Amino acid sequence: GEEISSLRIKERIKKLIESEDKGDPLSDIEIGEVLARENLKVARRTVAKYRKQLRIQPSHIRKRKFEMEEA
Repeated sequence: GEEISSLRIKERIKKLIESEDKGDPLSDIEIGEVLARENLKVARRTVAKYRKQLRIQPSHIRKRKFEMEEA
């Protein structure tokens, strides 16, 4: 297939996280599954690496932060 730039994948990851259910955020595996359905094959490790580069916290921390804000 065609080579997809890491920039495009990072942009997609950012959009997915921005639009996720804040009470049930997407894990790196779930993000990888969504990307796979869009024909963007990305390993979980790569999703995690890109998420870190975007300075976005892991799903369990995003969820805890949301719960603290809601309390």
